[in-house]
Amino acid sequence: MSDEAQAKVPARDPSTWTFGELQTFVDDARGQDLEAARLVAQQRALHDCHAPELRRQWAKLSLLANRRMLDDTPSSAARVASQDFMLRTWVIDRLGPDGTDPDWSPEALASDTLAALSLTPTQAAGLAAHWRGLPLERIRELRRHKNLTAHLVSLVRHLAPGPVRERLVTWTGTRTLLP
Repeated sequence: MSDEAQAKVPARDPSTWTFGELQTFVDDARGQDLEAARLVAQQRALHDCHAPELRRQWAKLSLLANRRMLDDTPSSAARVASQDFMLRTWVIDRLGPDGTDPDWSPEALASDTLAALSLTPTQAAGLAAHWRGLPLERIRELRRHKNLTAHLVSLVRHLAPGPVRERLVTWTGTRTLLP
């Protein structure tokens, strides 16, 4: 390969890539490569030296990489959803909500959160009261719920009063009971 041709190939370290290079990479990547891309894009979204719109673009690319890692296992679904919820909440909290984009809409995030939960707060609290005696899979289910609700304290500040907000506020209290 000539020096000129080699100069056009991005370095193997994704932290040195431009937005376009990383976006192209995410379109074709799999497994750990997607995780590396997700982290690079997320770090750039969090970095306050960039303009807010560019930070949203980096966050969107991080979400894409994260969502492409989804497989058919409950643990993968919970991990992807948890990372998704946390980044979306961060963007809403720090850069402001955007009702025209469901990723940055507090109401859409609230709905997505509730859809990801398989237990009610009452059921989760009841199981948590004696979690040490539960089968391992039930303990894992409680842990998934704890991870899936980690963003709620920040999110509820952006929601108008109403039944959805109240359900999420209830989850913030229940979350403290979970193992």
